[in-house]
Amino acid sequence: MPADGNMSLADHLRELRYRVVVALIAVTVMTIVAAFFYQDLLSLLMLPWHQAQEALLAERPGQELQVANIGVTAPLTLAIKICAVAGVVVSSPLWIYQLWAFIAPGLLAKEKKWALAFVGSATPLFLAGVAAGYFVLPKGIQVMLGFTPESQQITNLLDLSTFLNFMLRLMLVFGIGFLLPVAVVALNLMGVVTWEQLAKARVYVVFGTFVFGAVATPSTDPFSMLVLAIPMAVLYLIAEFLCWINDRRKRKRGAQTSDLEVTT
Repeated sequence: MPADGNMSLADHLRELRYRVVVALIAVTVMTIVAAFFYQDLLSLLMLPWHQAQEALLAERPGQELQVANIGVTAPLTLAIKICAVAGVVVSSPLWIYQLWAFIAPGLLAKEKKWALAFVGSATPLFLAGVAAGYFVLPKGIQVMLGFTPESQQITNLLDLSTFLNFMLRLMLVFGIGFLLPVAVVALNLMGVVTWEQLAKARVYVVFGTFVFGAVATPSTDPFSMLVLAIPMAVLYLIAEFLCWINDRRKRKRGAQTSDLEVTT
């Protein structure tokens, strides 16, 4: 990067390529590490299923639930997906930092402090979202399997690959959803949006979080949607408040600069 902080389009593209490569290397390394703990990861991912199974059998004694692995290549494909998602989650501090490092050169010194502090919260927010997706699963599974007709002898045959794909997607959706405030504050720091614009869009954004929760979550139960949408709406309001503080600081700094120019 040039010493004066100004970068051409080519410099931006080179910097972006570098950050993407570093992030991909971090994810790849963590994916390889996760492969050594595959059996433990699989047991952890199957725990919500076993919890939902116990709860459902307590309500409906005799309900048959079986797990099946369908296809010759299914076990290998499943292992790769689980390790890859684990690599993304575990390496999140590294690739989130790369995102900040790409944005930081365009910010003022004070804005960098704000950005570093808030992006520093992106990692726990992402991990909190992943954890929320994980802990909401047993209830979601129980609700969906609860629609099995009781009047007929029906066996719920679970395709292991389909179930774990569903679970991994749900966890990643929750993790990404919880990053909403980071994106909002980052756009505000870069001058793309102001607090006034965010305040005007508040109703639409909050409504949009519920639409996102309904569409993005693989399950169709309202419980999963609410667990995702409500925290997203609250986090957006917190981000909006932080943007208000930042805009107020900018206005004060601009007023002080104007006063100095008038004085001189």
